[in-house]
Amino acid sequence: MSNKENRLASFLKRKNIVFSLQRYGIDAMSAMAQGLFCTLLVGTILNTLGSQFHIGFLTASVVEIAGKGYTVGSLASAMVGPAMAAAIGSALGASGLVLFSLIPVGYATNVLGGAGGPFAVYIVSIVAAEFGKAVSKETKVDILVTPIVTILAGVGLAALVAAPIGKAVGWVGNLIMWSTELHPFMMGMLVAVLVGMALTLPISSAAICAGLGLTGLAGGAAVAGCCAQMVGFAVMSFRENRWGGLVSQGLGTSMLQMGNIIRNPKIWIAPTIAGMVAGPVATCIFRMEMNGAAVNSGMGTCGLCGPIGVWTGWSQTGFVPSAVDWLGLLLVCIVLPAVVSFALGEVLRRVGWIKEGDLKI
Repeated sequence: MSNKENRLASFLKRKNIVFSLQRYGIDAMSAMAQGLFCTLLVGTILNTLGSQFHIGFLTASVVEIAGKGYTVGSLASAMVGPAMAAAIGSALGASGLVLFSLIPVGYATNVLGGAGGPFAVYIVSIVAAEFGKAVSKETKVDILVTPIVTILAGVGLAALVAAPIGKAVGWVGNLIMWSTELHPFMMGMLVAVLVGMALTLPISSAAICAGLGLTGLAGGAAVAGCCAQMVGFAVMSFRENRWGGLVSQGLGTSMLQMGNIIRNPKIWIAPTIAGMVAGPVATCIFRMEMNGAAVNSGMGTCGLCGPIGVWTGWSQTGFVPSAVDWLGLLLVCIVLPAVVSFALGEVLRRVGWIKEGDLKI
């Protein structure tokens, strides 16, 4: 390695700039999902609770901006771009000045990105954060240089790429949703399996669904697949993990099983097949649509956000659910994943593919 390469490697190490799949593909995307959750998702839930239960302080306008009134929930949702950008910067180890400078970058990028704003924010924020980290504390006027470089790099890049990224991602999301309407059985199965597996992998299914704007029938299939993974693993591993495991996986995340999956991939069979069953049931039999915030499509039973998203969509579109709709929601999100995963899990234990302790978290 030449002296020039050594100096560059030393500089990158000193600045904590690491070009890796772990840093950008897992850490940054997981943080982005947290930013989405704390703003767009929570805001949507608050608005739904306010409108459904007639809670005055949740339905009243608390601030007016450019002639438009905002409730507590809608104000939280409006901050999704800044929250995602700051969360990504935090995951990349950015300093305070870089983090604060990412707030306007995230806002501008999300607006310019339109329906595909989350993915645009993801890409632009990574670039802006790394530029900001590169110049941070390199001059005596750091308080000016770092914010200026971060904001100019971020907003400048956003002006160039946010709209094209948004259109491209929006096109992919619309294609998936259109295909699901056209072929509900096959696409219901495919979407449920892929999004469900993304939820269990150390990447963010919530961020993916939000970026794609995955709603409607495809959103319902995604909810089914995510619930299948979480409820499936929770029920299937009950003998090893008891009630604590049931709650931590069923209402938390099936990602807790990732280490066990690496050691024995066969434990992933039952929840994945449960998703293959639940997806088409959602799309073909109950026509279950998720028309709440798209991030709900990738949340599963985490805080019951998937089912809440379906309910939110009903209320926002004026749809009045029947007893069959509620039954379908219960079957798709809870009953089918639990029954199918438990039954298949027992079969896999009997044939020796799953051994005692394989599912212990």
